[in-house]
Amino acid sequence: MSNAPPSPSPLIIPEGFTLHTENTSHILISSKDEAFLNPVQEFNRDLSVACIRTWSEQFDGEKEAKWGQAQERRARRERGGDRKGQKKMKGGYHPYKFILLEALSATGLRSIRYAKEIPLVRYVIANDLSSSATAAMKRNIDLNEEKSRTGSGKVRINEGDACALMYEHRSEKNRVDVVDLDPYGTAAPFIDAAVQCVNDGGLLCVTCTDLSVLATTNYPEKCYSNYGGIPVKAEYCHEAALRLVLNTISTSAGRYGRYIQPLLSLSIDFYVRIFVRIHSAPIEVKKAASKTATYYICAGCQSFYEQPLGRIIEKVHEKSGNVNHQFKTQVGPPVPQRCPECDSPFHVAGPMWSSDIHDHKFVSKVLDHLEEHQELYGTATRMKGMLTVAKEASKCPFLCSLELDTPFYFTPSKIAGFFHSMCPPLDDVASALLHAGHQVSRSHACPGSLKTSGTRQDVHDVFRSWVKKHPVRMDKISEHSPARQLLSKEPRAEANFSRHPQSVTQSSKVKLVRYQQNPTPHWGPGTKADSGTKRKRDDEDAE
Repeated sequence: MSNAPPSPSPLIIPEGFTLHTENTSHILISSKDEAFLNPVQEFNRDLSVACIRTWSEQFDGEKEAKWGQAQERRARRERGGDRKGQKKMKGGYHPYKFILLEALSATGLRSIRYAKEIPLVRYVIANDLSSSATAAMKRNIDLNEEKSRTGSGKVRINEGDACALMYEHRSEKNRVDVVDLDPYGTAAPFIDAAVQCVNDGGLLCVTCTDLSVLATTNYPEKCYSNYGGIPVKAEYCHEAALRLVLNTISTSAGRYGRYIQPLLSLSIDFYVRIFVRIHSAPIEVKKAASKTATYYICAGCQSFYEQPLGRIIEKVHEKSGNVNHQFKTQVGPPVPQRCPECDSPFHVAGPMWSSDIHDHKFVSKVLDHLEEHQELYGTATRMKGMLTVAKEASKCPFLCSLELDTPFYFTPSKIAGFFHSMCPPLDDVASALLHAGHQVSRSHACPGSLKTSGTRQDVHDVFRSWVKKHPVRMDKISEHSPARQLLSKEPRAEANFSRHPQSVTQSSKVKLVRYQQNPTPHWGPGTKADSGTKRKRDDEDAE
């Protein structure tokens, strides 16, 4: 007699619904648009599963290390005969199971995937304000054979305001370990509540799809009201968008004695996706001002000049060796009224986050996880490509093995346009900068882009040397064009365009899918579901 397990019963699809399958999860999509789902966001969901799973293993390792240290202290006390205040430990260490709150769940697909695909999940709180969305969630949870009643099962449904729910969890004993904010539009209204309800060392995942506000200067007043900063009008506007959101999270956390540790910050398609850890430490909060800056952006050549808001002076005590920090204001401005490179006026952008946007050890762990479990993710190829750019696998001391955290990237084609010259090959520009002693990396945010530790003047000197070998027709350039100002200056040193041995990065050697190709005609953020319930500040965003 065969002992093989019975085959699963076929899924029954009710009339008026279509079945959507993503990895091992299934949901029913109503023809009435009861809850919003964008299939193109599968990459976002895959990336989130991988990052949260990697964080959970790291967090569990930290808990286990603390448990081991407590055991060692207890053993020392027992050997010394001091049994005061001891607690008897039974058995060994038990893996830490974490609680995840998805504030805006819609169909519940993301919560279902988290519950099914992340081993260390204790349970997921799936919240939505819309009654039709919570009904869709229950239907989809039942479809995936997950219990949906409060107090049982791995996915627990809550119908209510997202901010109110997170404020209910802001007391230390009620905090959750992970909060995921994936709204339609801006996450700004939810960030203050989110940074308060995450445990120390916990993870905050934020999506913002309002790039028409964050990455253009069409709505500077809206960007300021949502994110407390003015956006950038330049080719690197998408990196600036990331830094504006990071600064919003940082300033919100700082009000409560907390600070952020960015793990992974990506500009993807029509949105930004950010993963940060939230910690509590007053001394780190004091450092936030020195990690924040405004930028003077040239309207002509897009050169940028950083104006930090604060600075830190470190003093080492001669006898003890302790380091004392003094926090001071920063002098400025760093530039005259007009651009030194092309004599064009400046625009002010920010304040925004000016420090690291990735934790490269964490990115390496996510990549390792992806290599071991590639079959678990439908978008694994693109995940590998984008993460590899964020963390280049190179050992060269000059070609940065990681995406440089210094703002901002540039593309040779754009700079060549400013000079009205032929565009040099990407490797030639990278080689010239490497020969000059600067670090160089790729940027995940834009195809054909480079980041460098050199200044924009250093980049322009490379192009001035290029123009000497590939002359520009000056009769075609207007007398008042910024290009004339750029070309009128001599390079401080002749660039060496010979191929640098480390100019080709690992992600360039291997054919990787780093940037999204259009999956469907007219694709994008999609249309918001007609739930019949108005969300807080839903329609304020300029989409």
